[in-house]
Amino acid sequence: MRRADRTPPTTARSPLQAVVAVLAALAVALPALAVGAGPALADDLSNKRAAAEERAAAADQRAADLTEAIEELSGELADALTRLAEVEAQLPAAQARLDAALAAAQAAQREAEILAARLQAARDEEAAITEQIAVDDTREQEIRAAIGQMAREAYKGGRDVSGMSVMLDAESSQDFVEKYGLVSTALRTQTQVLDELTELAAKNKNAQARQAAVREKVDELKAAADLKLEEARAAQAEAEAAKAQVEALLAEQQQRAAEIESRKAEAQQQVAANDAERARVGAELAAIVEQQRAQREAEEAARRAAEAAGQSPVGGGGGGSPQPGGARPGAMFANPTAHNPMVVTSEYGNRLHPVLGYWRMHAGIDLRDRCGEPVYAGRSGTVQWARFRSGYGNQVMIDHGWVDGSSLMSSYNHMSGFTVGAGSQVSAGQVLGYAGNTGTSAACHLHFEVYINGATVNPRSYLGL
Repeated sequence: MRRADRTPPTTARSPLQAVVAVLAALAVALPALAVGAGPALADDLSNKRAAAEERAAAADQRAADLTEAIEELSGELADALTRLAEVEAQLPAAQARLDAALAAAQAAQREAEILAARLQAARDEEAAITEQIAVDDTREQEIRAAIGQMAREAYKGGRDVSGMSVMLDAESSQDFVEKYGLVSTALRTQTQVLDELTELAAKNKNAQARQAAVREKVDELKAAADLKLEEARAAQAEAEAAKAQVEALLAEQQQRAAEIESRKAEAQQQVAANDAERARVGAELAAIVEQQRAQREAEEAARRAAEAAGQSPVGGGGGGSPQPGGARPGAMFANPTAHNPMVVTSEYGNRLHPVLGYWRMHAGIDLRDRCGEPVYAGRSGTVQWARFRSGYGNQVMIDHGWVDGSSLMSSYNHMSGFTVGAGSQVSAGQVLGYAGNTGTSAACHLHFEVYINGATVNPRSYLGL
């Protein structure tokens, strides 16, 4: 009878023991990988993904706010704010990667544990079958030995043990009855032994078939467990890398925030300088508006005097508001940028200062213009000045005269250079200079302002936006 003993050696560490050992290490390591997640690790991954998307949207908005507000700042402080915005924009994606890696590692660990348990059960089943085959083999050998002994005994006697031989050899009827009873008992025993032998043979054959199937199952489970174990290790490595990235971003976020906090005085000085420059611009514009008003009043007085004297009116009465060529329908200004349609990157209005924590006015509208692209006059007029003005950088201020009963002016800021000078007469669509990043500016763009009677207004409607 073929033996089938595949019991693993006890002197070496079994593959199952190795799997269990690694799983134990993973179970210890995984909970320590969470950064800033806390109980959220138990949440459903889809909920985490939705939360990550919300955090990403908030970070994008924060980055946009910071980018807009950096116009108030310059130097290392602006650089720190820019990097802080970048870090905060990266954090949600990094945290989402960590959440996904942890979920994958935990899932792989659970599946590996299930496979390890199934592998152990299959090995136990194989061992039980092997043990039963050994017991049945021993019993089969015993039966075969007994049958052989019976055959040898019969052979030695030179006759069989049938009922006829017993009857012929009996010395009396009593002797026949006694001997026949012994023969019957021997025959029954022989039949039972043969039946048991047949049953054992069939049972052993079935056990061997089961053993082969279980061995195949063990091999499959072992391969699956090894594969899942490698997957769990890879997931753990990914989680550790994601954790390191999140930790690095959090550390840099804290560093940049601390740096910005330490520069509040510097930020205050920069804002104060910008406010002072804006006040000077306002004062100059107010003076110009007063001169325009005085000139307009003088022209109006002369006109009335001429009419009273019966003479023809003199001087331009103003009051017209023709639409410049290339402007949108109903707009007072044509597109001053090299992009059609215009792209607004920052709106007019109040916004929260990222360092000082209070609201400040963004007195113009930011339009997309890349470094070196031309900047065009939005409307015909006279250049009041073309020069560097602190936070505005290189600025062109154009006086468009008295329009619809009010003084109308516009400014073009952060330019890299000019093609016009003070006193130049320009027409709508004429190149004034080129987009740049001068003054307190985070990147090349056009900061466009519109002034009515010397005060800024939202340029959107004037541009037809």
